[in-house]
Amino acid sequence: MPSIPGLRSPHAQVGRLVYFGRMLDKIRLHAAGNLPAEYAVNLGDGRPNLLDARCCRFLRVSYDELAQRARAGGDDLEILTWALERGGSRSDDDCLIWNSHMTRLGWRDESSARLQLRAREYGCEGRRLETFFDLLEADEQPTPGPEKS
Repeated sequence: MPSIPGLRSPHAQVGRLVYFGRMLDKIRLHAAGNLPAEYAVNLGDGRPNLLDARCCRFLRVSYDELAQRARAGGDDLEILTWALERGGSRSDDDCLIWNSHMTRLGWRDESSARLQLRAREYGCEGRRLETFFDLLEADEQPTPGPEKS
């Protein structure tokens, strides 16, 4: 999939959290009719292993409530503050563990096989992909050919 204007890297942080800003981008792009259908089917917290659902569980807010709040306006930090007030604050250690887990998801864990399956589905075989964040970034960037080790 080519780069999607307005969709940031999953590594980008809002406050102390990775991925949250990307989820907000997807909510906003979907509301504006600019999110590709392949992305829209994965929105929300209905599929527990997907990243949006994991983020909502970490924040202890429902995706529908978060999406409604994001569509109401405000900047990313305001929306994150709302989510933390609603679901409960997180310590620095909680955020460190979240960030470490999310940035390494797919690397030598229970989802490694799924990562390799998705890499084949996305046409990213031959590229060095160790995590789901790597896969998202590889899928959204033009590739000159297989990566060299």
